Amino acid sequence: MFMESNQVSDKVLIRQYLNGKESAFEQLLNRYKDRVYSYILYTIKDDVLANDIFQETFMKVIRTLKRGKYNDEGKFLPWVNRIAHNLIIDHFRRNQKYPTTNGGENFDIFDIISDDRLNVEDQVVKDQILSDVKRLIHQLPDDQKEVLMMRMYFDMSFKEIAEKTNVSINTALGRMRYALINLRKMVDRKQFTLSN
Repeated sequence: MFMESNQVSDKVLIRQYLNGKESAFEQLLNRYKDRVYSYILYTIKDDVLANDIFQETFMKVIRTLKRGKYNDEGKFLPWVNRIAHNLIIDHFRRNQKYPTTNGGENFDIFDIISDDRLNVEDQVVKDQILSDVKRLIHQLPDDQKEVLMMRMYFDMSFKEIAEKTNVSINTALGRMRYALINLRKMVDRKQFTLSN
């Protein structure tokens, strides 16, 4: 029985592609390109860079598939998005800057926090607290700051952080622990009040 191309499973298309049917990969690409590109663009907010990372993502997908390293049990789209995610982190690590959430110059993990219930006065206090904490985070050693940002912004597991930074899980956990300890010490030293 003939199935329309959009009904063919990812697994079947991958198998067809690996058996030499190039059009099968084209179907996969057409099925997911908009979602993958949107994910990348949403994360980095730069059309040119998003396009570069998008191209690099699918080149890596092709290389990984051809090496037989793709696990059929996994879901194709989350796997592709993980590759894109890792390439984004690699880019920001190489350039020593982090993505913005609201178009500002520097990364701010607290831009994603919002509370519509706050009145104007409370919001001013909260903004000052977040600004203070942001300054403190940028004073952390690079390895601690990197783990903190990967965990808080990219929502990476400590296993993923360990793999990405080429350290053990215990080292990644330790860096996060020291980052939090150092933040607390800086808060105490500067006598900030972090609750309103």
